[in-house]
Amino acid sequence: MEKWLVVAGIWTMCAMCAVLFIRGATCSVARETADERRSPNGARGAVRE
Repeated sequence: MEKWLVVAGIWTMCAMCAVLFIRGATCSVARETADERRSPNGARGAVRE
């Protein structure tokens, strides 16, 4: 029983990391798309460092 709890815990941690990674990756893409929609005539802002 203890072995299955460890395996389930590892799978849960992997799933949470995948979800957070995917959310983080799509969040920045959505933000850039929204910024492009707001900028007039294709003007670009300063480069972020």
